[in-house]
Amino acid sequence: MSAYPLDTGKDLALDRPTMKTYKYKFSDQSNCIRIGNLLDEMWQVHAYFHKWQQQRYKDGLPYANYFAMSGHLTELKRTTHPHWKALPSQAIQEELKRIDAAHQRFFKKLGGRPKIKRQHKFKSLTYPSAAGWYLENNRLTLSFRRWHTKTGKGSFEKVPYTFYKHRVWYGTLRQVTIKRDNCGDYWLYITTTHTETEPLPTTGESVGADFGLKEAYLTLSTGEKLQSPQFLKRSLNKLRSLHKVLSRKAKGSQGWWRCVRQVARLYRRISHQRRDWHWKLATDLCRRFDVIVTETLNLAGMKRLWGRKVSDLAFHQFVEILKYKCSKHHRVFRQLSQWTPTSKPCSACGYHKADLSL
Repeated sequence: MSAYPLDTGKDLALDRPTMKTYKYKFSDQSNCIRIGNLLDEMWQVHAYFHKWQQQRYKDGLPYANYFAMSGHLTELKRTTHPHWKALPSQAIQEELKRIDAAHQRFFKKLGGRPKIKRQHKFKSLTYPSAAGWYLENNRLTLSFRRWHTKTGKGSFEKVPYTFYKHRVWYGTLRQVTIKRDNCGDYWLYITTTHTETEPLPTTGESVGADFGLKEAYLTLSTGEKLQSPQFLKRSLNKLRSLHKVLSRKAKGSQGWWRCVRQVARLYRRISHQRRDWHWKLATDLCRRFDVIVTETLNLAGMKRLWGRKVSDLAFHQFVEILKYKCSKHHRVFRQLSQWTPTSKPCSACGYHKADLSL
């Protein structure tokens, strides 16, 4: 790797992913309504602690970290919010960790100020350990605690959920996450400690890839130009028709919700098509080359100029997939700095052509 002529940028050669997540879809079953109700109740915890942190700031009190929020949660369960005892305690703790992590990023100026999510945008909950859930083959069993107001006690009830196990997971289970997408479907994410490596035979070839908007999606240093299918552009007419039908519906009616789901399904299909093409393209590059070099782009600035097309090409998503594939197949991935002058100097002899225009 030291013999490679470029000395700027970041290397990604043998960094091993320590965690792997497998995604499965729940089959259509009436029990999923209980998961939806659980998400709505977890949103109440999410909204309460965000408002609590905002009120502490207004009162001039110091920020309350995760441990302070956990202590306050215990007090709430004992006094004003006893019904929260029916919620999975570990899932609540994970939500408090999310809130604390968001505030820590804000304090370090790595992100914006944390805000309360809308109820329909709160879509996931995480179980960190095997307490409260049991996984076997293609069935996930969750424990729901039903709170009895008359007796002031709760009882546990186990509810099974079946999912499509289209692939086998490997490694030690670390956590499971349940998510609800915009289409109303529920998905299971299983995180394990499995390290996936599939070394490919070396080819002795290296390549530089340049991102483009007009002539080609990727222009390789070998002269090859790779075109993007632009899946969003292909579906624009159908999207326009669905949005036109949606605009004629009474907001909140059954027909409006039905049309919203149709629009969400089409967007999901476009996203899946684009992501599948990115995976196949990254695999093809890893099979052909040992060293892959790309550039760092200001995609936020490019979106202000070209907007929809930059989002449709999704270069950032492709780079992230390419990083993972290079790590998996023992390839060297390098990403040059945004300000590295690579256009005017010749890659062979080093001659600097100062009058080269765009």
